[in-house]
Amino acid sequence: MSEGQSDQFSGRVGLIFAAIGAAIGTGNIWRFPRMVGANGGGTFLVPWLFFLFAWSIPLVIAEFALGKRSRTGTIGTFRIFAGKKFAWMGLWTAWISTAIGFYYAIVAGWCINYFRLGITNGLVGKEVDTVEVWNSFLQNSGEVIFYQFLIIAITLLAIWKGAKAIEKANVILMTSLFVLLFMTLGLSLWMDMSDGTLDGFLFMFTVDWDQIGDPEIWINGLSQSAWSCSAGMGMAITYSVYMRKDEDTTLNAFTMGLANNSISIIAGLAVISAIFAVSDDPLGVVTGGSSAITFLALPEVFAQAPGGGIGAWVMMTGFFLALSFAAITSMISTVELCVRNFVDHGFSRNKSVLITTGTIFLFGLPSALMWIKLDSEGVAFPEFLEVQDHIWGYGLMFSGLFIAFSIWKYGYLKWRAAVEDGSAAPGFKGYLGVGVSAFRDDFINTGDNDLWIGRWWDLLIYLAFPFLFVVLMVSYFGDMIANTDNVWDPTNPHGLGIILAFWSVVAILFMILNKFLVARPLFRNVPEGADVDISMLPGGSDELIVQVGDYPPGWEHLGEKEYTVSPE
Repeated sequence: MSEGQSDQFSGRVGLIFAAIGAAIGTGNIWRFPRMVGANGGGTFLVPWLFFLFAWSIPLVIAEFALGKRSRTGTIGTFRIFAGKKFAWMGLWTAWISTAIGFYYAIVAGWCINYFRLGITNGLVGKEVDTVEVWNSFLQNSGEVIFYQFLIIAITLLAIWKGAKAIEKANVILMTSLFVLLFMTLGLSLWMDMSDGTLDGFLFMFTVDWDQIGDPEIWINGLSQSAWSCSAGMGMAITYSVYMRKDEDTTLNAFTMGLANNSISIIAGLAVISAIFAVSDDPLGVVTGGSSAITFLALPEVFAQAPGGGIGAWVMMTGFFLALSFAAITSMISTVELCVRNFVDHGFSRNKSVLITTGTIFLFGLPSALMWIKLDSEGVAFPEFLEVQDHIWGYGLMFSGLFIAFSIWKYGYLKWRAAVEDGSAAPGFKGYLGVGVSAFRDDFINTGDNDLWIGRWWDLLIYLAFPFLFVVLMVSYFGDMIANTDNVWDPTNPHGLGIILAFWSVVAILFMILNKFLVARPLFRNVPEGADVDISMLPGGSDELIVQVGDYPPGWEHLGEKEYTVSPE
């Protein structure tokens, strides 16, 4: 691609695979089985599926619509849709994703290492102590850093050339992941059928209707759906920047959500069936914690696969390779989200990729090096990494809230303008008639969508989303306050004080930086023929917002220096 051209996916397949790759990560494969085991098996699937349609898909539809119209990453999208004063919300979204990437690269490295151990038979044999294998690896900082670097290097290569490279990488990785998980599932079901009970399969899909009213199961179903689909995290905004001009936003969102949940069910069934087949206490194994089930318990379970050593090798290698692919596709979207924001503000793509990957590597080192401790059972765990997840994990919820705020604000402004020109009635009734449906009418049901989105979407975004946001946050923080000593002490790595302290500092800093963000030009990635009017949006009339290849008055020198507006 030449300098000054916009970047785009080749078509729907590329977009869908990229979006699915962003949504599917290690949480689908190791957290989901643990949540199923801890919440009544098939009983958990009911709220989990409910919130796919009540939370995740509506937010993904919103993200696709926002990014397709703004044609910028998260910072530019909030600058355009919420107004210049709110560009910091996009910076928050980009920061949270990147901060999670600091330690997620470490976790992805663990997966690559266990694939290596699987393919070299390092996890099979009576003499293998899985706890010792895990401890020796985690306590060997040089080895952990090597695999962290390898993951980041793979990610760099996958996104270096822009949308087409991201598309190709995700198509290959996600297709391979499906094949590997189905292979693992087949062997797991074979194990589960060996005693003629299929107890793992039945546990996975049996609903206990006496438990279905338990609020904790519903809250856990909401949290799993909220995180596993990457809804509200800015990933869909980022990839929709590369949509073709007539690309659909609604059917793609449903496809992404359903594919994400399908992978979770396949992986969950594979893990649970295998564990139920060989363990005397399967629920104890499943609920033993994410690291325990993935890196301690599953190698012991897979070692008993049918077919002797060959079966164990196939199952071990296939599972950990699939886990590695899931981790890599999530890393690709995490890095690209940050890169897109640099490119939007005039940096070359190559420089943006190097800055982002270098920063993720350096800021991830503490998670690899610091506070590697042993628990009461002698199992190593990375406390610094867990503290980072404790601080930033729930920050993602606010990204979703900011997206909803942008939608609410647009509807309010559209209604106020209609009142002024006499086309809408003042008061609440007039707002319901014009403002509530404004975003859906103007940016979702545009004529390019394959599925017509009705009033139900408005109800979910305006009523259900804020209610569920409050429920989730109150539940999480309430449980923390009730069960954590010195919960308000900011030096307590497991308390609420440290979360609020970090959130406050970052939010205030970003608000201060807001004026510097909006003082720079913003370059929109608009494919040929896809230009649409954004002047009616709160920040759309800003003369510093231009298309790739153009320059605002007084900024022509950007094309002559090391900066460039080209995606490459």
